[in-house]
Amino acid sequence: MKQDEMIERLCAALCTLATPEEAQALLSDLCTRREINELAQRLEVAAMLRKGSSYLEVSRATGASSTTVSRVSKCLNGEAGGYRMVLERL
Repeated sequence: MKQDEMIERLCAALCTLATPEEAQALLSDLCTRREINELAQRLEVAAMLRKGSSYLEVSRATGASSTTVSRVSKCLNGEAGGYRMVLERL
C-alpha cells in the first residue's frame, strides 16, 4: 500500500469515530502518551491563538515552545483550515 493510500485509510478510520471515548481508544493504540499530549497541546495553542492570546501568553499557559506556537499559528492561518474547522465545531 502506498503512503498516500495509508494516510487516506487513517483519515477514513478517524471519520468512523463517534465519541470522545472511541477517539481516545484509537489514539491510545496509535500514539504514545507523549504524542497524544503533544497533539492536545497543539489544539490548545490553536484555541488560545484564535481567541487573540499573544505568543508569550500561549507559551506560558501551555508550556509549548515558541517554535510550536509559531508552527500552530501558521497552520491556523493556512489554507488547510483544519484547526479553524475543528475549533468552530467544538
